Amino acid sequence: MSNNDYALSDRITYKQLSHAIHNGFSPLVEVESMDGIYTVRFHHPQGVSELSDEQGKTCTFLGTGEIRDKLGHLGLKHGILTFSDQCGDEMIGVPGHALTPNEMLAYGTRIAFR
Repeated sequence: MSNNDYALSDRITYKQLSHAIHNGFSPLVEVESMDGIYTVRFHHPQGVSELSDEQGKTCTFLGTGEIRDKLGHLGLKHGILTFSDQCGDEMIGVPGHALTPNEMLAYGTRIAFR
């Protein structure tokens, strides 16, 4: 099953992700840090899906270890760690601008899941 054969919404559960991956789904994985709390997004040709629980609430993590174990178990090998909380340093007057999602992915840090 190719990416185009699998319809995804803006939310995806771990169970749905497992099923999709075992059917050929191969997303670009983004692990976003927001002041030490992490969320996971999957970029694919149909858009972006965020990892959520059965009720549709975004899954959050307090570190990358649990994410590494969960996603590595599914066969995903790596992702990109992005930081949405770093835009400038107002404490010392360094101006900044919010990065676009594409800039965050381009300048993120590659992380391994296995």
